[in-house]
Amino acid sequence: AIAYAKKSGLNPELVLDSITAGAAGSWSLSNLAPRMIKEDYTPGFYVKHFIKDMKIALESAGELGLSTPGLALSLKLYEELEAKGEADSGTQALIKLFSLPH
Repeated sequence: AIAYAKKSGLNPELVLDSITAGAAGSWSLSNLAPRMIKEDYTPGFYVKHFIKDMKIALESAGELGLSTPGLALSLKLYEELEAKGEADSGTQALIKLFSLPH
């Protein structure tokens, strides 16, 4: 949503205010999206640790025969972010994949 707001010329702060107040609101949106807007990628939780945890969760889900395509996609995106040198950034750095040309 933040990348969309920026690219479409909308005020990202106003967009954030409008979506966090409703059913789309979440801790991540309220706490990490403002940091995305400020381009503050200081880690609260590192990308590299998030990748480790997602791999553990995927392995466990696989052992249980559970399909977790959303988790697999998240892992793929964060691994792409890591490959771009962002392993020591905070998880909110994911916006860089959607804000920068590939």
